[in-house]
Amino acid sequence: MLVGTVVGNVWATTKDASLTGVRFLVVQPFTTDGEASAETIVAADPLGAGIGERVLVVFGRAARHVIGRGHDIGFQTAVAAIIDCMELDGGRLVGPTAEHDSPKSQ
Repeated sequence: MLVGTVVGNVWATTKDASLTGVRFLVVQPFTTDGEASAETIVAADPLGAGIGERVLVVFGRAARHVIGRGHDIGFQTAVAAIIDCMELDGGRLVGPTAEHDSPKSQ
């Protein structure tokens, strides 16, 4: 699993039938140094996260469980939680969006 920031939406008119009605988000992994990750992933979103929000993303069986369609779904990445707050080593607080983060200690 990983923590990431929602940076976009994905729309697909043509897709596997098991994905009908599933919402997809583009998520950029969170880095503790504050630098943007060059990587992005696409995750199913049964919770309704929005752009800029921090989310917890799960993979594989956990993702299929979160999506709620058992093993009969053609997707293995999903948003399992929308993050309210995280506390990192040294007491740094990370909020639900970048605007809510406490400053990095120098």
